[in-house]
Amino acid sequence: MVAKHANALTTIIDKLQSLGTLDQSDRDALSSLVFTVSTAPANHDLVKQGAAVTDLQVLLDGYACRYKITAGGARQIVSFHIPGDILDAQQLLLGCADHFVQTITSATIGVVPLVEFRRILKLRPNVAEALWRDTLIDASIYREWVLNVGKRDVTSRIAHMLCEFAFRRENAGLGPPERCELPMTQHQIADATGLSAVHVNRVLHELARNGLIAPDKPEVEIVDWSQLCRIGDFDSSYLHGAA
Repeated sequence: MVAKHANALTTIIDKLQSLGTLDQSDRDALSSLVFTVSTAPANHDLVKQGAAVTDLQVLLDGYACRYKITAGGARQIVSFHIPGDILDAQQLLLGCADHFVQTITSATIGVVPLVEFRRILKLRPNVAEALWRDTLIDASIYREWVLNVGKRDVTSRIAHMLCEFAFRRENAGLGPPERCELPMTQHQIADATGLSAVHVNRVLHELARNGLIAPDKPEVEIVDWSQLCRIGDFDSSYLHGAA
């Protein structure tokens, strides 16, 4: 399904404005983009590894994840994405996707033809700088996730993932961390933390027993934010203020 969406251009302008300084001519240039909106069901691949990249996609509503798959079919989720995230910035100059992006929930996606967005980047250095900052923050998040999977213990991995997700939602204006929508399944959390779904279930129950969280589907209440951050070794500085 494809439709017009009144807030689509506002979303991408606000995102880039949060990452840099756009003047009125920058905003006017972005507002001139041809922008359509599509909807996708849960578990739908928005980006496919090996596919040519022709559009820039912005997540307007819903949640998504970025992932890689081994030759044997094992999946590693490398990031979660929230409304306002630009999903294709990594492929702007590469032409071919080297990973997958999949919806976690049903989602609304804003779509801009890549050739149009590249034209804006050449003409508007402030826009290019803001997008460059977005990709650098993504790289910082990836480094933190490598540390999380490689060196933190089982409980810390999940606590850190919960803290990052809650913190980013708050920065995006989606609600306080103490009451956080949690759209991921335990299998998806397992794929993001290098654990089994059984381990994830056990750790979530442990965090609940210790009074740190109170699961209440589809939300989780973070009862003791400071303690959860301590257990998860969570320091938000690597997010550089990003949503």
